[in-house]
Amino acid sequence: MARTLTFLGIESSCDDTAAAIVRQSGTGTNETRTEILASVVSGQTDLHAAFGGVVPEIAARAHAEKLDLCVEQALEQSGVELSDLDGIAVTAGPGLIGGVMSGVMCAKGIAAGTGLPLVGVNHLAGHALTPRLTDDMAYPYLMLLVSGGHCQFLIAHGPEEFTRLGGTIDDAPGEAFDKTAKLLALPQPGGPNVEVEAEGGDPKAFAFPRPLLDRPNCDMSFSGLKTALLRTRDEVVARHGGLPRAIRRDICASFQAAVTDVLVKKSRRALAEYMALAPETPGFAVAGGVAANRAIRAGLESVAAESGARFVAPPLRLCTDNAAMIAWAGIERFRLGHTDQMDLVARPRWPLDRKAAPLLGSGKKGAKA
Repeated sequence: MARTLTFLGIESSCDDTAAAIVRQSGTGTNETRTEILASVVSGQTDLHAAFGGVVPEIAARAHAEKLDLCVEQALEQSGVELSDLDGIAVTAGPGLIGGVMSGVMCAKGIAAGTGLPLVGVNHLAGHALTPRLTDDMAYPYLMLLVSGGHCQFLIAHGPEEFTRLGGTIDDAPGEAFDKTAKLLALPQPGGPNVEVEAEGGDPKAFAFPRPLLDRPNCDMSFSGLKTALLRTRDEVVARHGGLPRAIRRDICASFQAAVTDVLVKKSRRALAEYMALAPETPGFAVAGGVAANRAIRAGLESVAAESGARFVAPPLRLCTDNAAMIAWAGIERFRLGHTDQMDLVARPRWPLDRKAAPLLGSGKKGAKA
C-alpha cells in the first residue's frame, strides 16, 4: 500500500493568498485516493479595484498579512494538526516576486519550527498537474495552461518533465481579457465581467483579427487583438458620443469569439502533435483562470472529442490560483524523493520546459515563463 501523505500547500504568486491541506492515501491495492481536506483562498480584488489591475507592492503586503491566517484556517477546517503533516509545499515561482517571497518565507518558518520537509513548487506545474489531482489523468497528456500571465501548450510526461509545443509570444489571454475590461470601463477581475457582457452580445458584430492562424505551429499572439479592440472602441465613441451598452456587449462577444477561435484552432494543431506520440490513454486538459470561461471550455471540449482524447477541465475553483494544486504538486515531487532546503529562493521566472527557447525572451534573471 502506498504511504499516506498529508501536505500543506501555500500559494501567493499573484493576488490570491491561499493555503490548503491535501491528503493522498493508499487503498490497499495499487490505487490511491486523494482528498482536498481544506482549501482557503483570500482574494485581493477590493485592494486593487481602483487601479485597474494588480499592484505588486499592495499584493505583497496583503500576502504578508494574510498568509498565517489562511494557514491557520486551513488547518482548522481540515481538522489536521501541524504534527499530522508530512510536508509543506510552497509556490517558489514564477510570479510577482514580493508575493512569492512572502509565501516562501512563511513556508520556511513553518518548516523550521516543525522540522517538516520543504518542497518548492513551480506555480505553472501546479496548474499543469491539477488534472491528476481532480481526475487522476495518466501521463503523458496534453495540457493547455491558459491564465492571466501564461498561455502555453505542454505535454506532461511526469511531475517535473514537460515539453512545450507552443505558447503566446506576447500577451496572455487573461491579460487581454483584463485589459479589454479596463478599456470598456468594466470592473475587475476582467475575465468574468467580459464573459457576462458577451452573453448578451453578437459574436459576429465585429471582425476582430485571429493572429498567427496562418502559421503552422502552436504559437499564439493576443496583443494585436487587444489593439484592434481599442481602435474599435474609439471609433464607436467618436460615432456615438459614448459607448452604448448594446455595442459594448457586441464588442465583448466578438472579442471572446476571437480568443476562442485562436485557442480552438491552435489546440487542434497541438493535439495532432501530441497524438503522433501514440499515447496509450490520450488526454487533453485545460487549466488556469481563463479555463473558467464557458465558451472557451466548450470549444476545447469539441476539439478533444474530434481527436478521441479524454477532455478534463478541473472545477472552476481549481482553475484559478489556489493552494490545493500546490500541495498536490508537492506530493508528486516528494514521491520522487525531491525536497528543498532553507536556501530555497523565490523566482520571478521559471519555465517548465527548460530545454525550449524562451518565448518572451530572456533577461538577467533567466528565461521568462
